Amino acid sequence: MISQVLLIILTVFLPPVGVFMIAGCGADLLINIALTLLGFFPGHIHAFYLEYVYYNRQEQGNAGVFDNSHAPGVYSDNVQTGGRGYGTMPAPVAGARVN
Repeated sequence: MISQVLLIILTVFLPPVGVFMIAGCGADLLINIALTLLGFFPGHIHAFYLEYVYYNRQEQGNAGVFDNSHAPGVYSDNVQTGGRGYGTMPAPVAGARVN
């Protein structure tokens, strides 16, 4: 919870740094840098969308719900899986709901 709040505060001032913290160095970071250079507001929208997807997928994984569909506009496997590894999600638990 504390790390989420600190990440959001950091993203308010420097959107590319917030994206780097969750997505690493890749396409999402380059897109965010370009959007931030075009205007500060588009960089914020992109950064907060990535953070929403990341924490939503993380929360779903903790609840035992695994959504293997790709979020549109997100190129980092780390964000797609909610930080549960690059490119793979653990198999669903028996009886867990799969979307």
